[in-house]
Amino acid sequence: MSLSIKKYAAIDIGSNAIRLLISNIIEDQGKETQFKKSSLVRVPIRLGADTFTVGQISERNALRMIEAMQAFKLLMSVHGVEKYMACATSAMREAKNGAKVVAMVEETTGINIQVINGKREAAIIASTDLHQLIENDKTYLYVDVGGGSTEFTVFSEGKIVLSRSFKIGTVRLLDGLVSETMWKQMELWVKETLKPYKRVSLIGSGGNINKIFKMSGREMGKPLSYIYLNAQYQFLQSLTYEQRVSELSLNPDRADVIIPATRIYLSAAKWSRAQKIYVPKIGLSDGIIKTLYFEKKNKKKKK
Repeated sequence: MSLSIKKYAAIDIGSNAIRLLISNIIEDQGKETQFKKSSLVRVPIRLGADTFTVGQISERNALRMIEAMQAFKLLMSVHGVEKYMACATSAMREAKNGAKVVAMVEETTGINIQVINGKREAAIIASTDLHQLIENDKTYLYVDVGGGSTEFTVFSEGKIVLSRSFKIGTVRLLDGLVSETMWKQMELWVKETLKPYKRVSLIGSGGNINKIFKMSGREMGKPLSYIYLNAQYQFLQSLTYEQRVSELSLNPDRADVIIPATRIYLSAAKWSRAQKIYVPKIGLSDGIIKTLYFEKKNKKKKK
């Protein structure tokens, strides 16, 4: 019996937080490859609060980021990770000193960071394992809400139809940096793109929708309803920031962004006329692990 277990890691440098995901990749002959989360570490370094307001990453946050990368490097070593990829999204992409910070991180820690654009981000997220969820005869709007941007991917008949990234994210919204025009553009794109399709379901990914799903107490695989999400949105808004931290036990860096995030998911559901929101608990980190795995597999095939 040939069982092979490998450890891969993904570093996701987002606008609201930085994550390290370590996964076991289990290959067993004749069976489907399994991807099992071994460890997930999340550090609340809100890079977007710098970039979206003053245009660059502060010295303090650059140093915190270097320390986080040093810690991640040690964790990967202890876990015996053999392959990893680090990706940075909108906060790093738009920071005037983004390239300088990337160079500092590489110089200090040896970790090479790929600063990816919205299209590549959407493609990596879409490479996650959605086939258990997606039914071939249905249409889905996949919505990934981050701190700096929201990625949309339309799936129909089991295939990707179109992807689009908008500079509307939770940290930007909190800082009042999203104009009415930008909202209108996003609304028009969703409505126009989904016009040919009769019934659409939403797939939500990102830390905030995962938290709402957890709070709902629903079983994995069961969708949230539009009505439930709307009620949650009203409820969250009715509480103060302090109440969201103390009564709902939300992390301090989650308690503020959860409201603008819910607004984005709710708007996407309304524009697409979706009544159901599936939350498969996947995101960019999972996509990075899959990308690494399939790249290695394709290289082997070519040899």
